[in-house]
Amino acid sequence: MGFAVMTLTPAAAERVNSIVANNEDGAHGLRVSIKKGGCAGMEYAIDLAVEVNPKDDRIERDGATVFVAPEAILYLLGTEMDYEVTKLRSGFVFNNPNQASACGCGESVELKPADLAKLAEAGNPLVRAD
Repeated sequence: MGFAVMTLTPAAAERVNSIVANNEDGAHGLRVSIKKGGCAGMEYAIDLAVEVNPKDDRIERDGATVFVAPEAILYLLGTEMDYEVTKLRSGFVFNNPNQASACGCGESVELKPADLAKLAEAGNPLVRAD
């Protein structure tokens, strides 16, 4: 059995299920990727996964499916995807241990690739020290 690059909270899974159920394009889930942009250099991108890319990592929880683009895996390793509703906004939130900083407006982040050697030394079950 493989490992999950990311985890989903129950709130995130519920929101993913709602988005997919209300989509008429036959989406299989959501796809998370990283793109360059914003004042901090990178942004999380969330799109409908109408077509399945066999290279994507697949995350499932409570019937919800999230695909992680292969080029984003090292930046998202160990991330928890949540969904929150506040008085001023609602949206997906990424609790990412690889995030070095974020811009003031919260729209972009600076991400560093996960340090696989450090994770292996710490006994992280996601990384084998072979």
